[in-house]
Formats: sequence, structure tokens, C-alpha cells
Amino acid sequence: MALSVRIGDRLVDAAAEWAETRMQETEEALEQKLEQALLEVEHLASGTTEIEFELDEETLQYEPSEELSELLTAQAERVDSDPATVLELHLELFARTFLPDDSIQGGAGPGAPVDPEDW
Repeated sequence: MALSVRIGDRLVDAAAEWAETRMQETEEALEQKLEQALLEVEHLASGTTEIEFELDEETLQYEPSEELSELLTAQAERVDSDPATVLELHLELFARTFLPDDSIQGGAGPGAPVDPEDW
């Protein structure tokens, strides 16, 4: 099942922030944020750690794994939608993954001070 997914505003905004903090071009940052979000979704469904996709302006072209296809189809049926829309929602959910303000609690995420005695 090949899917064509619209890139949502939350993902575009997250990519802009990602680009600014890493001094990258916005398009490169969008591809990285898209890969991160897509990999999170795919990994949860299938355990996959590598993905391939195409980005055409603001549209993702992606062939999900069999496991993710089944999950998206089941979820789409439950909400009377289509798998591409469900994937779009999942991507929006994971859009802010790895951004500085996306931590569970202050001081507990990456970059938090670590006491060498805790190693």
C-alpha cells in the first residue's frame, strides 16, 4: 500500500524550529523531522529501524511495512477515514520529537546533568 500524505502545519513548524537550532536549510530540516516522526510510527508498529520515503514539496510518498499498513487500515476503519489521513495524524503527533521543549520533565531529558557515580 503506497500512501500519499500531506505534511501538516505542526510538522512544518517543528522543522522550522529544528532548522533554526541547527542552522540548516528548512527543506533539509523538514526531511529530518519527517524521518524522525515516520520512524517513530513505523518502529512502534513493526520494529523497523530504517525507512525510505520521498518528499515532494509538502507531500510524503511512503510505502509502510505490512504491520503498519494493517494498523493504519484498522484505525482508519474505526474512525471512518483512510490510512493516509491516519498516518498524517500520527506524524503530527510525533512532529516535536527531539525538540528541546519536548521533554517529560525538566532536567530529565537529553542534556540533563549526569552524576558519574550513577554510571
